[in-house]
Amino acid sequence: MPISTPATAAQAPFDLWALLRSNIRTIKPYSSARSEFSGTAEVFLDANENPFGSPTNALGTNGALKAANAYNRYPDPLQKQVKARLAAVKGVEADQLFLGNGSDEVIDLLIRAFCEPSHDSILITPPTYGMYEVSADIQNAHVIRVPLLLDGERYALDVEQVMAAVMPHTKLMFLCSPNNPTGTIFPTTTLHEIIHRFRGVVVVDEAYIDFAPEHTLIHDVQRFPNLVVMQTLSKAWGLAGLRLGILVASPEIVRVLNSIKPPYNINTLTQQHVLRALEHTDWKERVLRITRQERERLARELPTIQCVQHVFPSDANFLLVRVTAPRELYTALAQAGIIVRDRSTAPLCEGCLRITVGTPDENTKLLEIMRSFA
Repeated sequence: MPISTPATAAQAPFDLWALLRSNIRTIKPYSSARSEFSGTAEVFLDANENPFGSPTNALGTNGALKAANAYNRYPDPLQKQVKARLAAVKGVEADQLFLGNGSDEVIDLLIRAFCEPSHDSILITPPTYGMYEVSADIQNAHVIRVPLLLDGERYALDVEQVMAAVMPHTKLMFLCSPNNPTGTIFPTTTLHEIIHRFRGVVVVDEAYIDFAPEHTLIHDVQRFPNLVVMQTLSKAWGLAGLRLGILVASPEIVRVLNSIKPPYNINTLTQQHVLRALEHTDWKERVLRITRQERERLARELPTIQCVQHVFPSDANFLLVRVTAPRELYTALAQAGIIVRDRSTAPLCEGCLRITVGTPDENTKLLEIMRSFA
């Protein structure tokens, strides 16, 4: 493995173009038909589409096809309407937004943009979201693992251990906050220190930030050019099936990702439904309120159950719970029609199940089955 010497403190300031793979710096992006024409027209004969609509078209009373449910046209490759609405909701600029087919596509593109196969590395802090490592493995990028500290019954991020593990060819650092599967949110001051000291790109994954009391870091991308923040519509917004991952970063980083993404990575249905969903922030806030209440209820009641040894504090929409017999309890819950996640083989998660906060009725059923488990 060629990466062997820790990075020194006397590094040059953040240089995006030096960090990028050389072929990415000079790549000529694919130019799609819809990216070459952005105006309005009556007849589109540029993209080799089917001009007769699609089987999903609605028929009018006179037999004419209605275009409302026709998907014969390619979607907007840059999702301009969705980005404009998201920018207003989140208080950022549209050119700071990149949208992916789920956050997994965003992770994959970041690693492909920055990590030369068999040469560069990413840094992760297990236990954490598994796709960081999977995407690195696909790119044949090295993975540096700095385990979280289990300080008593709380998980913590050790800045000095993280920085000591950084190597000269470490391009990306993935920090999930609130973390999956621990539910831990890392203090803003801790994240700021790492972002300030690391000369590569720090990716803060905020998939669960809506459930947490601390503020998002999306507004810090103007202060830190090496900061990338990921969010999602899968959790608080309840749109996991639509697959829309959000990246907030400098316009320069967004342009890089736009140059290497598939031309039409966000489909028309997703764009349409997201635009409608974003009009209902009141629904999201109501769901967040109920979820937080139910999370606190589970955190109170689970420790009273005989098989539960510890419930870790959580700022996400799930709880990591240490139990006496994780596999047996998992099986008992599954037989009762309740599926949780067995995380007992993950680092620092021995004996633990990860339990998503459900509806009040679902949580009541969960508690009943766990109380009856012997």
